[in-house]
Amino acid sequence: MSSPADASNWRVLAFLAGMVALWTILCAVSHRAPDLDGMEELVWASSLELGYYKHPPLPSWFMYGLTQFFGRPVWLTFLGAQLFSALALWFIWLLGREFTTPRLAFMVMLITSTCIYFSLRGTIYNHNTVQLWSIAAATWLFYRALRYRKPTTWVWLGAVSALAVLTKYSAVIQFAAFFLFMLRQGSLRDTRNLRGIAWALAAFAVVIAPHIYWLAIHSFQPLRYADSSLAASGYADAYRHILAFTLDQLARISPMLVVWMGWALWHRRRPTTDRSNENKGTRPSSYAGALSPWDRSFLIWVGLAPFLSTVLVSAAMGTRLVASWGTTFFILFGFYALWKMRGDERENLRRIAVLVIAVQVLMAVGYAVGRGPLAWYTGRDTRSMFPGALIAQEMNAVWQKHVPQLPLRLIVSDTWLGGNIAIHTHDDAQVLIDGRYEESPWLSKETALDCGALVVYSRKTKGDPSPALQALYQSGQWQGLAALPWSRPSSPMIDLHWAVIPPTESCRGR
Repeated sequence: MSSPADASNWRVLAFLAGMVALWTILCAVSHRAPDLDGMEELVWASSLELGYYKHPPLPSWFMYGLTQFFGRPVWLTFLGAQLFSALALWFIWLLGREFTTPRLAFMVMLITSTCIYFSLRGTIYNHNTVQLWSIAAATWLFYRALRYRKPTTWVWLGAVSALAVLTKYSAVIQFAAFFLFMLRQGSLRDTRNLRGIAWALAAFAVVIAPHIYWLAIHSFQPLRYADSSLAASGYADAYRHILAFTLDQLARISPMLVVWMGWALWHRRRPTTDRSNENKGTRPSSYAGALSPWDRSFLIWVGLAPFLSTVLVSAAMGTRLVASWGTTFFILFGFYALWKMRGDERENLRRIAVLVIAVQVLMAVGYAVGRGPLAWYTGRDTRSMFPGALIAQEMNAVWQKHVPQLPLRLIVSDTWLGGNIAIHTHDDAQVLIDGRYEESPWLSKETALDCGALVVYSRKTKGDPSPALQALYQSGQWQGLAALPWSRPSSPMIDLHWAVIPPTESCRGR
């Protein structure tokens, strides 16, 4: 016979598979193009680099692996993002099982899944979403490392923490939360923990070393980009960012609050009784009351520190904040429902499951309708309705008219427009981003243009082209202008300024 834990495993896997399928399928049928960040990853996945000009490399490596199996269809970015969202939820469930029952851990995971970062924005394949799994896994490993003090767990913690940094440097915020908790608990006075930290740092160094080498020989370009992203126009501007950031985070965890309130109303109307308290004659305590003080402290300090420390540091230093930077800050917030929930676990799990599935379906259907049919019929210029396939068809016709002997393999454009053309042209079509080779390390300046290139830009989609892109446009032997409607015929027109750079003699034999 299977144990309750085994049954819970299958229920968790079934829910996660259903969530991935729900969001991926609805986004696939409602979107004609991926999100901007997803398109950027499809373009960057042209090759495996140790770093890219804006970010560390791990999400692009994962996308490279996915494209080797599936090519570059629009739906791939939605699937990839949801897979990492589901993997993060799996680690949150594993963490819950460390100090509570499988049912309660599943309940917490269900509540957490409705957070916008795991659901609606969990369809956007970017560094924030991909980082969810490694932050959740590192948190689980950190708990186990402090609890059981096994050297192997510390080593895994160091390696996974390095993967989190290789996804996005903001992982250090979570590490700061770990450090604050250790200070709070006095963990640094235990020599076993100090030895464990040494093991973790050694593993971290081994995994991160190749990227550190790349940073050194590329003048720490991504770090300089990250630093420029923090700049605000004085403290007043920074405080406005903090207020907007906080309100945005409240909105993005609001589906969790809806589930919590839905359960509270349900419980008030039809309370359930914890059978273990039936004969005690006292009001049953909340589920959190059964947790040890150490576990409650872990959830509070490690759970709240990322958001609070980010806001406090921003206020002190006068830096700006962007809403999506809070993606990994709320992975433990589902556990806070345990402070209020009580009663029969089986019945409460059923109620939470009903509420969560209803919220997930409503959000997914609403998002698909809003980004698909509604955006189409209103003629709005949303990225979801961008006619990438039609533009690619138009630009391929231009290319074949002037260079009929060769397929189109290189598009010189911005990431969004060039990427939309590339993914609908050939699996190996590449983009020279804004004409800048430093942003396109998969191309060699000496040979990239040997077999010609299509240069294209649109002021509607991005504005004026970069100087490098404009220079390559002017060097084209043939030039022209095409236009296509964004969605329906009455929608805004997309201007396509194109130029064809013909192949050279060096292309022969390649």
